Amino acid sequence: MKRARVAYQGLVHDAVVGDNVIQLDHGSAVPMTDNSVVWLPPAQPGAIYAIHLNDPGQALSRKAPPEPRVFLQSAGSLCGHLGTTRRPAGVAYLHHQCELAVVLGASAKNVKRADAYEYIAGYTVANHYRMGESLEPPDAEQDDPNLCAMSRDSSTPLGPWIVDRDQVPDPMNLALRTWVNGKVVQEANTRDMFFAIAALIEYLSGLITLQREDVILTGTPRGLATGGSGVQPGDTVVTEIEGIGQLVNKVA
Repeated sequence: MKRARVAYQGLVHDAVVGDNVIQLDHGSAVPMTDNSVVWLPPAQPGAIYAIHLNDPGQALSRKAPPEPRVFLQSAGSLCGHLGTTRRPAGVAYLHHQCELAVVLGASAKNVKRADAYEYIAGYTVANHYRMGESLEPPDAEQDDPNLCAMSRDSSTPLGPWIVDRDQVPDPMNLALRTWVNGKVVQEANTRDMFFAIAALIEYLSGLITLQREDVILTGTPRGLATGGSGVQPGDTVVTEIEGIGQLVNKVA
């Protein structure tokens, strides 16, 4: 099942998405083509845990760090499918980052790796933009992304929906792709992650009690932004994960 959150006719609804229709929680059905539907982030997380350098295409040494590199991100950084991300004036680059997002379905503390999937509600697509003065800091494997680089308002499109856990039989073998204005700029697979989903849940829940609807952004694969300064106002960025869907974002 594909579960979404949408705004329609002045109200916010939980929804189930079919082939060409959005079934709202009060029983009405809306065509997918209805432009008055506003797609919201499908989860409302209390916390967003973002994983840094979780792919050999991102780590300069091509070696896994000794443990996951994690940073927190604000809930205000999320926006929905077909939303707009603004490139702030004076920012030297804006870099797209397609990531598999894991949505927790239950509170989790000290979870063993073998049990980790029992705590997952489902999966969605994230475009985890990074912005700043240069594409990589002087020592990219020592410096973690900061608030300005990764947590600005509407800087992380999420959606369009959450696909239930049981409908994604192998989340560690999904193709990821990104297009900018119709050109493929990023291709990889979740099997390339240094730290698999179960390992991340075990690690995080050993430190912090994870809560229902918390989101884990599992890290981006190889693939750099187009051009020296990345995506520009007017660009359309599409991030896709096999078996989950396509997330569309406009840059302004």
